[in-house]
Amino acid sequence: MRNQAFEQASVEVLRKRLSKLPFLVAVVFAVLLLRLWFLQIIQGPSYRVQSENNRIRLQDVAPFRGMVFDRNGELLVDNRPSFDAYVIPEEIHDRDELIRSFHSLIGMEPNYLEEKLGKEAQKYGFRPVLIKKNLSREELAIVEAHLFNLPGVMIQIKPQRYYLHKELGSHLIGYLGEISEPQLTSGNYPDNKQGDLIGQAGVERVWQKNLNGIRGGEQVEVDAAGRRLTVISRRPPIAGQNLGLTIDKKLQMAAEKCLKDKKGAIVALHPMTGEILAMASNPAYDPNLFLEGLNRAEWAKLVTSKEHPLQNRAVAGQYPPGSTFKMVMALAGLEEGLDPREEAFCDGKFPFGERTFRCWRKQGHGRVALHRAIVESCDVYFYKLGKRLGVDKIHHYARMCGLGTVSGYELGSEREGLIPSSEWKLKRFGVPWQPGETISISIGQSFVLVTPLQMARLISAFFNGGVLYQPKVVKWVGKDDKQVYQFTPEASGRLKVKEQHLALIRSALIGAVNEPGGTGSRSRIKTGAIVAGKTGTAQVVAMGKEKPVQRGEEPPPDLNDHAWFVAIASADKPEIAVAVIVENGGHGGSAAAPMAKEMFEAFYGKGP
Repeated sequence: MRNQAFEQASVEVLRKRLSKLPFLVAVVFAVLLLRLWFLQIIQGPSYRVQSENNRIRLQDVAPFRGMVFDRNGELLVDNRPSFDAYVIPEEIHDRDELIRSFHSLIGMEPNYLEEKLGKEAQKYGFRPVLIKKNLSREELAIVEAHLFNLPGVMIQIKPQRYYLHKELGSHLIGYLGEISEPQLTSGNYPDNKQGDLIGQAGVERVWQKNLNGIRGGEQVEVDAAGRRLTVISRRPPIAGQNLGLTIDKKLQMAAEKCLKDKKGAIVALHPMTGEILAMASNPAYDPNLFLEGLNRAEWAKLVTSKEHPLQNRAVAGQYPPGSTFKMVMALAGLEEGLDPREEAFCDGKFPFGERTFRCWRKQGHGRVALHRAIVESCDVYFYKLGKRLGVDKIHHYARMCGLGTVSGYELGSEREGLIPSSEWKLKRFGVPWQPGETISISIGQSFVLVTPLQMARLISAFFNGGVLYQPKVVKWVGKDDKQVYQFTPEASGRLKVKEQHLALIRSALIGAVNEPGGTGSRSRIKTGAIVAGKTGTAQVVAMGKEKPVQRGEEPPPDLNDHAWFVAIASADKPEIAVAVIVENGGHGGSAAAPMAKEMFEAFYGKGP
């Protein structure tokens, strides 16, 4: 039995323990109050944002990008709906499981998803991350059916660029690509965000601000699974401005048809304004491929290809002009006092020092003056003229004609080419110019390099009164009948020469196409338009340095000469100037002139 002393001791122990209880309760309540203060005051705004984001999402509404038309109003570039899959990183419960789900459902690469949902995505947990553009109908149906089991995933409908004719005019129009981090931080794209597609080449790049439009936004209420319930508010997007190009779709198609299965370029200009009527470069590329997003291997293959499909050969391809350069030589000679009636004898060769320079016609042309020398493209005549002029005078007149310098082509990526001089060689190689080198450049060989665009401008200037117009590819920019830009011709240079000298060369260029023995006869058309032009054959390998070829074998294709033809029509009323270069095509008269004929027939019609 418990005695009284034991009972009293127990009560005393209990009293001591109970005396500490208020203190413990006070401490617990203090901790709870401190925690509530921290959650509500310190972290309250953060949880409030998370709570709102769980219920309300702010979604961008992408604008329709401006459409692109040809000079006649033919649609070239449009937009169509794209179903894009996004993920909100903060709402992902199990990232590895989500990656496995996408791989099993629609075959997405786990490594790609790992990269997309990496540390950068985690920095901004509630910012949607684009993981798959332009879902197919089958992919869309699968994702929508499993959306409840894919927390954080949502589908957005956005306009996507659509290039109606694939490769047609791709080097002019350009392509879109996802905006890069350096572009985002440059400050040049204030209306764009991560994941946006922007112009990376051509008019898509140069006129990006006009084409882009202004994004809209929506406040959307969603349920716990992230499914869209209702739109609370909406700010509509503003579509971008449309572009009208100077090119003619029909003419552009003709140019690209001519170059099919060949490497080269064709440029067609309006000689009286500088408008680019067609510009084709082959091999080309399909801009639609970039919209899906090329992986690194695909991009590397494209940029390292020996065919260089991304290069616009019309403005960045640099080639020896061959005999088309004789137009410049003739002008330089006349300006420096050459009598056009003065004859030179051509027996097929021209000895100079220890070397003999040959004419393309082995038996020679006999006695020829300037007119026949251009019509029949006599090399010996121009060898002798070059010896008389010297390299520096040739350099002066070639530069005046717009060669060896950029034309002001508005889309960029233009190369200068090269017109050598004695000063240039001394600076470049540290050795003086040799007289024998002048003989080679007299027929557009050796160091001389030009672009097809430069040659089209050159023949335009010979027939439009001596004006070098700045080439333009955009005719108008605007929307809803309100234009913010309208093309006007802009001269960037002038041939400061005598008109009678230009007239003499024009007559010879007409003869080169229409007179017996003319090297450009295969460019004539039957519509009544007078074609004038000049052929050229540019050697790829110096004579005597070719690789040996066994009997019965064909020489390697990459050692064949480049074929040139530069022409204009109609000579009495210039409306179209064309420059054609076919890499390793052989002779200009047989390979390039027929292409120019097809261009003129597309422009004028084939006639009876």
